Amino acid sequence: MDVYRIIRELVLERDRLQRIIESLEEMRPNGRAPARSEGKRRGRKSMDRAAREEVSERMKRYWAQRKAKGKVADGDS
Repeated sequence: MDVYRIIRELVLERDRLQRIIESLEEMRPNGRAPARSEGKRRGRKSMDRAAREEVSERMKRYWAQRKAKGKVADGDS
């Protein structure tokens, strides 16, 4: 196995890829990545105050019921 030949081929491949990357970058306006559109938003949607309070109350009831069931199950033992 000729290590130097492999290195030489890899360097040539790297140079070829670098030229391709540079030519693709030149196709973009200003040579920079396209700007994100301001109209589209990604991620979670925010809840208004009323929705947060509703979820909070619902979860309080849920955990109170779970806690109550746990006490009953512990008392059976």
